[in-house]
Amino acid sequence: MSVLYPLKFKTIYKDKIWGGQKIRTYLHKDFGDLPNCGETWEISGVKSDVSVVNGGALEGQSLADLLEQYKDELVGKAVYARFGNIFPLLVKFIDANDDLSIQVHPDDELAKKRHNSFGKTEMWYVIEADPGSSLIAGFNQEVNEQVYVDKLNSGHLTDILNREDVQAGDVFFLPAGRVHTIGKGLLIAEIQQTSDITYRIYDFDRVDDKGQKRELHTEEALAAIDYKKYPEYKTQYQPKQNEAVHLVSCPYFTTNVLDYTEGVSKDYSSLDSFVIHVCLEGSYEIKYNGETYSVKMGDSILLPNSVNEVELTTSTRFKILESYIA
Repeated sequence: MSVLYPLKFKTIYKDKIWGGQKIRTYLHKDFGDLPNCGETWEISGVKSDVSVVNGGALEGQSLADLLEQYKDELVGKAVYARFGNIFPLLVKFIDANDDLSIQVHPDDELAKKRHNSFGKTEMWYVIEADPGSSLIAGFNQEVNEQVYVDKLNSGHLTDILNREDVQAGDVFFLPAGRVHTIGKGLLIAEIQQTSDITYRIYDFDRVDDKGQKRELHTEEALAAIDYKKYPEYKTQYQPKQNEAVHLVSCPYFTTNVLDYTEGVSKDYSSLDSFVIHVCLEGSYEIKYNGETYSVKMGDSILLPNSVNEVELTTSTRFKILESYIA
């Protein structure tokens, strides 16, 4: 019988120039002596920050070690054949106490050529939003590279960008190439490709505690940007209780939201993939192989491919993002 079980990892905390306190005050995650916490990395195979198991027989082992040892038993045959010993998804919480830089991520082809890396397609689920919060996703009109450069150089880039008012429960899918930024006052769960490549386009002329502006990647961004205008940028879905509601499907991940007031049995045996649960609200227990694993708001759980059938039980309610590679 497999030694694999529902895995929780030690959170990696990152202070950011735009970070705040909601990771602690809202998600109840203690980031210690850091002045703020802009991001937590919950499940990461990024080489500089590989997650380490927190609890159970595999306590202290890294995600990279597990992947090397268990291969398709951990991630699924098709996933292992495609990605090998690189875990393909990165799960984060992001607390924007100020606007993030306006930025763009390269696609697989460009990232491979320039950085020998995967590209970065991602999605956001808004957990909490201060009144009046907004974000930027894409363009509000048809542009080309020259129009973009002219607006950037004249200081009027935001004139051509699509700004959206947001509230809790909103979802945005951001394929590589889409110019974007998370606005002040937003707490977000992010599912993304395993990549830490960001081209910073504009940073609102901010300086760090040493009086230095952060590096911009103006030239690098030009070939990465998708200049098209799209009819809609926010993901439309109908919230429902006690059933899985589909949010996003793309070659890199499929994500559903589960908002449950009662227990449910989940059978993942037809999936050739691991499954990730990100707990957005409430709490529940995963029952598997005679063991019980407690999950609360702010936790992320990796269900290995070999963990097929689980019971989710709750004494209150829970809301989770459920992600896998289809």
